[in-house]
Amino acid sequence: MPATESPTHGTTSVLLAELIALRARAGKPVAGRTREAAPRAGAHVARVRGRGMDYAESRVYQPGDDARTIDWRRTARSGKWHTKVFQIERERAVVAMVDTHPTMRFGTRVRFKSVAAARAAAWLAWTSVRGGDRVGALAFGAVRDALDARPGVRGALAVAGALTRWDAAMRAEGVNMAEPLSVALQRVQRLAPHGGQVWLLSDGWCTDDSAAPVLAHLARRVDLRVVIVVDALERDLAPPGAYRFDTASGQCRVDLSRTGARAAFRSRMAQGKLQLAAACDRAGVAWVELPAGADPAVRLTPLLRRRARRP
Repeated sequence: MPATESPTHGTTSVLLAELIALRARAGKPVAGRTREAAPRAGAHVARVRGRGMDYAESRVYQPGDDARTIDWRRTARSGKWHTKVFQIERERAVVAMVDTHPTMRFGTRVRFKSVAAARAAAWLAWTSVRGGDRVGALAFGAVRDALDARPGVRGALAVAGALTRWDAAMRAEGVNMAEPLSVALQRVQRLAPHGGQVWLLSDGWCTDDSAAPVLAHLARRVDLRVVIVVDALERDLAPPGAYRFDTASGQCRVDLSRTGARAAFRSRMAQGKLQLAAACDRAGVAWVELPAGADPAVRLTPLLRRRARRP
């Protein structure tokens, strides 16, 4: 487990400067935003991204339609008044659900899983605002808090600030609350309206028996994607030897000198990952594994580019 922390690079705790610096690695915006038909300018109350209106079709003029949208050519051909209907592109709410259970504060390579999750959430925030979306976040587990989705650079900075605060709260003495994943998924629905996008970042140890049906229900409302954060000991056999771990109840020593013991240890360590992956598979939700030491831009881009599942 990492014993020291560089002043410029987070290993055991989240550094705000590092999350802000991830702006430079923001991914390319993804096409295919939520779009709404409107017969005239100002006909709906959703936030419109600039003046980006694309012609969709023409229909018979109705009382109250803006005269500026009259389709003069269609009117001349048909002899009846017609008005143009446009597609108005709307901002999408993108929400990062971040697991703050004590199991996330663990790491044997490069950084804790909690730091890896925060880096991934920040990268997603910068990538989303680059594409014109609003970004928000929700903490579940030991820390329970929420940040409403906001647009632009200020939105991404607000997410980065919240991630830093939540990590500091995780490190506070006596914080050891648990929250089943199914309960947290129900809470996120308030932040992510229908048609939004939710990214769940967790190591899976909070997965309960009700998680799969709740995942499936949420996936029918929003574009849901899951990032399972894992440590090296959850993926590979540990080198032979005796290991000492810091736990909530103190230090413990584990003898992994035998191959069988190492295999059994890896199996126990991977239970959270396997439970969440199985729940996602049953619910038909896309997921990706994120090693704690990996670059989120490399590991998450394929899932980011994946088309949303149709309801």
